[in-house]
Amino acid sequence: MQLRYSFRLYPNGPQCSALARAFGCARVAFNDALRARETARAAGLPFVTSAELSKRLTASKETPRRAWLGEVSSVVLQQSLRDLDTAYKNFFASLKGKRSKMGPPRFKSRKDTRQAIRFTANARWKIAPGGGLWLPKIGDVRVRWSRTLPSVPSTVTVVKDGAGRYFASFIVETDPAADLVRMPDTDHVTGIDLGLTHFAILSDGTKIDSPRFLRRAEKRLKKKQKSLSRKAKGSKNREKARAEVARAHATVADARREFHHQLSTKVIRENQAVAVEDLAVKGLARTRMAKSIHDAGWSQFVTMLEYKAVRYGRTFLRIGRFEPTSQVCSACGVKDGPKPLNVRAWACGACGAVLDRDINAAVNIAKAAGLAVSACRAQVRPVLAPAQREEAGTHRDGQATVVGISGLEAGERKSTKGQCTWPTPPHPASAPSSA
Repeated sequence: MQLRYSFRLYPNGPQCSALARAFGCARVAFNDALRARETARAAGLPFVTSAELSKRLTASKETPRRAWLGEVSSVVLQQSLRDLDTAYKNFFASLKGKRSKMGPPRFKSRKDTRQAIRFTANARWKIAPGGGLWLPKIGDVRVRWSRTLPSVPSTVTVVKDGAGRYFASFIVETDPAADLVRMPDTDHVTGIDLGLTHFAILSDGTKIDSPRFLRRAEKRLKKKQKSLSRKAKGSKNREKARAEVARAHATVADARREFHHQLSTKVIRENQAVAVEDLAVKGLARTRMAKSIHDAGWSQFVTMLEYKAVRYGRTFLRIGRFEPTSQVCSACGVKDGPKPLNVRAWACGACGAVLDRDINAAVNIAKAAGLAVSACRAQVRPVLAPAQREEAGTHRDGQATVVGISGLEAGERKSTKGQCTWPTPPHPASAPSSA
């Protein structure tokens, strides 16, 4: 299974300048290739191939106008052309309906908040004996190793985020057998009902409070945003204020991601099968509760559950969003109709059981998960496929879907998807992987 491990980089002054130069050259190579293809399309000429773009890039280094492209590693420029090919493939696939709708590739700007370059094995990068990361034409960059790499990485991507922080992202292969040993054996099945007052309610009655990281940081963010709005556009002070705002938002995002990682790992460790409701997050994010919805980060949490379930041999299920989990009594199974959101507890008219709205929904989700697991009678096996970054689709038939994703430990998704629709037997769908 391929995973991505990210570590913080601390380049010095000359190395920051060399990285900025590499970011700029990769951006120019990408934009030149995109412009060549768009010009050919406008003129009615055939699609410019990747080989032709590579030849033009090599020839442009010999011209005075683009001679400075030779100051960076050629691997960085070639990987930029591959990124353009990937963007076009995704766009064409969306036109054919093979993936979610997305637009054509767009030109990159030097003002983009996130910049990245990628080094493959051909670049001969290496981890120095002293613990640093040696990159061609950049030097030995200091790295803060927070954990040990499970195997020799195949590629490394250097990323600079909007807060001015540098990261090294490695793609490594892990041993599935070793991952399965890390988790204890269990036969427990749990259902999770996601909410705002309580972030998650488990079917055993456990309620996990919502941390509300953004709400708690609003006062500090407001102060920094006000300071940014008062700076003159184009000034150095405005750029400093913008970096302060970006760092404040990055702190909130890091805290939320850490909370999701810890909770998802705990849930996967304690349960053999995990089920959640397929929420329409995109639709809910367009309501007056949008800030609270984004603050909770449901999609990121569910994605972590998906890929960790496959990595550690667990079963993950999505229950259709149209299932009446809040309308059915978990004790007797009688459906007594919808209830307004202000009704948090009620007594069942058939059996008289006093039901908590959230716990009742979680129990019903767990019951549906148990039926799906018994129907499939097998765990979903991971198969390599590129991650889908959009929200999950709507299942109007109200059925549960078993989904497996082999993801990235540091949060970026490169996932596997195998599906088994309840109550048919499992049938994984494979697709080629992309590094």
